[in-house]
Amino acid sequence: MPMIIFECGELKKEVKADLIQQLTDVSAKVTGIPKELFYVSIHELPDEHIAVGGVTVKELKQRLREKANS
Repeated sequence: MPMIIFECGELKKEVKADLIQQLTDVSAKVTGIPKELFYVSIHELPDEHIAVGGVTVKELKQRLREKANS
């Protein structure tokens, strides 16, 4: 059984469901393996445990929200 492991920050329930479906569909299409055989595991980390350029994802998301609201 093929396994897809996706590591990320915190996701909403709806986003995870869509991600699982799309990862499975695309992988099945590309490989020709039936989608019923794919195993998908999403590993979520707290946003304050992931950083880019020395800034946590939590802080980056906050900056994006502030920028969108201004």
